[in-house]
Amino acid sequence: QVQLVESGGGLVQTGGSLRLSCTASGRTFSNYGMTWFRQAPGKEREIVASVSWSGISTYYTDSVKGRFTISRDDAKNTVYLQMNTLKHEDEAVYYCAAGPYRSTSAHVQYWGQGTQVTVSS
Repeated sequence: QVQLVESGGGLVQTGGSLRLSCTASGRTFSNYGMTWFRQAPGKEREIVASVSWSGISTYYTDSVKGRFTISRDDAKNTVYLQMNTLKHEDEAVYYCAAGPYRSTSAHVQYWGQGTQVTVSS
């Protein structure tokens, strides 16, 4: 089992920044690709960014490229999502997930509880 706890969500103005953190406990964190998903009201959960177990490979959905950065610190069992130049359309509940790199929701092995990101104009 892997337990994932997200933090860092909150209210930010358009154009602002937030850094989400997800800390894992349980089984070996470094064995897993780590992915951030998000889900806005009335929409399906979508992948935002993913980092491979080695940290060498990263993936971003087109809408966040150049604005978001995913990184991992295996010594701290933590994955981060730095979000810059936030837009209203980034507003969602953000979920941390452990599993295959670039996994779909169906293939995620472990989920965090989610953290709300609200972007105000």
